[in-house]
Amino acid sequence: MTETESIAYDVIVLGAGPVGENVADRTRAAGLSTAVVESELVGGECSYWACMPSKALLRPVIARADARRVPGLRQAVQGPLDVPAVLAHRDYYTSDWKDDGQVEWLNGIGAELYRGHGRLTGTREVTVEGADGGRRVLTARHAVAVCTGSRAALPDLPGLAGVKPWTSREATSAHEVPGRLIVVGGGVVAVEMATAWQAFGSQVTLLVRGEGLLPRMEPFAGELVAEALEEAGAKVRTGTSVTSVTRENGTVVAVTDGGDRIEADEILFATGRAPRTDDLGLESVGLKPGSWLEVDDTLRVDGSDWLYGVGDVNHRALLTHQGKYQARIAGAAIAARASGGPELDTDAWGAHAATADRAAVPQVVFTDPEVAAVGLSLAEAEAAGHRVRAVDIDLASVAGAGLYADGYRGKARMVVDIAREVVVGVTFAGPAVGELIHSATIAVAGEVPIGRLWHAVPSYPTVSEVWLRLLEAYRDQ
Repeated sequence: MTETESIAYDVIVLGAGPVGENVADRTRAAGLSTAVVESELVGGECSYWACMPSKALLRPVIARADARRVPGLRQAVQGPLDVPAVLAHRDYYTSDWKDDGQVEWLNGIGAELYRGHGRLTGTREVTVEGADGGRRVLTARHAVAVCTGSRAALPDLPGLAGVKPWTSREATSAHEVPGRLIVVGGGVVAVEMATAWQAFGSQVTLLVRGEGLLPRMEPFAGELVAEALEEAGAKVRTGTSVTSVTRENGTVVAVTDGGDRIEADEILFATGRAPRTDDLGLESVGLKPGSWLEVDDTLRVDGSDWLYGVGDVNHRALLTHQGKYQARIAGAAIAARASGGPELDTDAWGAHAATADRAAVPQVVFTDPEVAAVGLSLAEAEAAGHRVRAVDIDLASVAGAGLYADGYRGKARMVVDIAREVVVGVTFAGPAVGELIHSATIAVAGEVPIGRLWHAVPSYPTVSEVWLRLLEAYRDQ
């Protein structure tokens, strides 16, 4: 069809990833008619090219590493991974890149799905161009929520376009193991994918422009991950930039700023993210295409009374769980404003104001060892002007760690605001520490006084007994 249709809804959501789905869920629960526009797969980046496939790839890698540290079990797991089985497991978790189940869920909440590319074409107006050639003009009575996420940002390098490099999408969806893989970057995507593909049989070379891995976390976290990657056979080169890339007879050749030529079968660039706002018609409402959206704590775009930017597009915290948190708040704020009530207050539940995406952002890096952090690092806290003290504990000193694995290596750091006697940041690095981070998140988000944390008694013998050791170290300093 080619005719133009015009349909009105209470709310229009651009993007059907986890963020858009959660906005739609909240607005529909409030009784607001809601249209959702998606140009790719319902479920978005997280479901098909990020969180789910990457963790499905990494789980067997980490489980094998843990098993190799357990007496009586290590000899049974010395062989290679069954890579086809791992990839099949990954495909299962992506539903083979089909979104039937997600569409069924969206239909179940009563939202209307429009497949196609949606652009803002005026105040409260979105024009959708469908694959069938049809144009539909949607108008919103109350709100339009931009939930289009982010994409991999590639550097401007000579020869890069002709190389067809991997981004996070190719790294999580590939069906063949490259014999040699260059990974450019030192952040979360870089270290997770280096961990996975090295375990699958690739010879991985990690090229890091900075001086260490995971630069936004405590230095010891990146040091432990780099040590483990090198022990697994990967090469980690810090202080190294790529100046050009070519593909010669099928082989990738990366040239570094030091003049070295490094050859591989594939090259992955994990060098940051950019907002998916370049072709959304932002110019039609006075905003700059390709920009991050500046929003207030209700996720409403600054200067607008109807446009919301939720999830990665606002650059507050580029993590799926934080985007879903924002979506719940945005949905509640839209519903409250649509009801015609007074300007929003932050109630006891904080239903209408996002704060955790600034002060208490948890993150887990699924490497071997795992890294988990929430709140401020020591350097960030000091830069922000807080009077803080950091206490460090060798995780191997905790009884539960030794039981978990022979030769357990790890470290914990707690950063305390000494003026208020509350925890403002915690970082763990070591096997299985991802399951420790929610307790730290509660301590940071709740601003629990150190004096009260003494009465949160950890079970013995578990790795969580590290909390007792951290508090003792703080007391004794």
